[in-house]
Amino acid sequence: MPTNPSTVPRCRASLTIPVEPAQGGWYTSAEHDALRMTLIDSDGWRTGWRSADYVTAFETAFAQYTGADQAIAFNSGGTALEMILRTLRLRPGDEVISCAVNFVGPHIAVIGQGGQLVLAEPDPVTLNLDPADTERAMGPRTRAILVTHWNGATADIALFTELAARRPHPVHGPPRVIVDAARACGGRTPSGARVGAEGWATLFSFESKKLMTTLGQGGMVTTNDPALARQLEGLRTYGGREGWGTNQLLTKAQAAVGMVQLARLDDMNAARIARAHARTAALADIPELDLPPSLDESRHLYYRHNLLLPEEWAGGRRDELMNTLAARYGVGSIISDPVTYLAHGLIRHHTLGQCCPRAEQLAARLLCPCLHPQMTSTEEALIRDSIRAATADVTRSRPPTS
Repeated sequence: MPTNPSTVPRCRASLTIPVEPAQGGWYTSAEHDALRMTLIDSDGWRTGWRSADYVTAFETAFAQYTGADQAIAFNSGGTALEMILRTLRLRPGDEVISCAVNFVGPHIAVIGQGGQLVLAEPDPVTLNLDPADTERAMGPRTRAILVTHWNGATADIALFTELAARRPHPVHGPPRVIVDAARACGGRTPSGARVGAEGWATLFSFESKKLMTTLGQGGMVTTNDPALARQLEGLRTYGGREGWGTNQLLTKAQAAVGMVQLARLDDMNAARIARAHARTAALADIPELDLPPSLDESRHLYYRHNLLLPEEWAGGRRDELMNTLAARYGVGSIISDPVTYLAHGLIRHHTLGQCCPRAEQLAARLLCPCLHPQMTSTEEALIRDSIRAATADVTRSRPPTS
């Protein structure tokens, strides 16, 4: 989707460092070889591009990697979430709770599938969905809790599963815990489980910027519920032989590249974590910056390296820092993510009357300078030095009042 212009610097033409990486999981000769072999294998009228064997192999490998019983591939993470929600057959007034600090896609999906989106506050450290505020938001119409592993920091899914069990829907039983792991593929939750092994359904995205990618788009759902897996398999292939469905299949080429990316995922994530931890250490002495938590055991994969600025910088001075980094130092950054009801008109209209003040305050302090493991040491040094210098510039421009 188009970039929200309010989340990026005003002047971007002369950036040395972009606002965000265009590619997350990078490719090696192994991905190129897999793609060439797929082309050769498909270059004949008797074979063509039928994808079943390749996709099944990718699904099996992905399920084994995550520890889930089953994995179902889709053409994108967005369509995967739409189909998970579709299986709930939400009726007007059926509620789905989600964190107000989020990418707009999951919230649009809830609205599009007929649910009532109920917004809850983020945890003040990780900005993941706050379990306590989720419990406050729950009611007799709650059908699902949609938990996002936000910007690579994993949420404690077991807490939400326990919460759902304590607060069952009067007809449908415990609300379903749906996990958005688009930015946390390969991570581990506080329980030690791989992301994808817990909850009713977990969706992954392999879009170009994600931690592993399949030629620009692609997605996967993991689940331990065989009935859900059967429904999803039908929904992505014209309903099987009985129900409604459409074509949401992953291609043979995507699956072949996905197998290679999956085999390299842990190494790519380790490089990302090392780069993020080094940046955190280098910026630790800047008093104006609250740095992301350095969680162990792959509990933070740093899809973004989030900076939280002082409360008095919320909004205007945060934007001043973002624009100073760009205009004076050539370093791009992005506000990822704003509160969704302030960023998207459909969500704003749908959630009219809802307000999450903690989310608004935290999002107004948020800034994410570009980070990628393949940056050169010179590029990384430029970013660190520029953050330090630009922060000092903004501090000097408006010294604190006594």
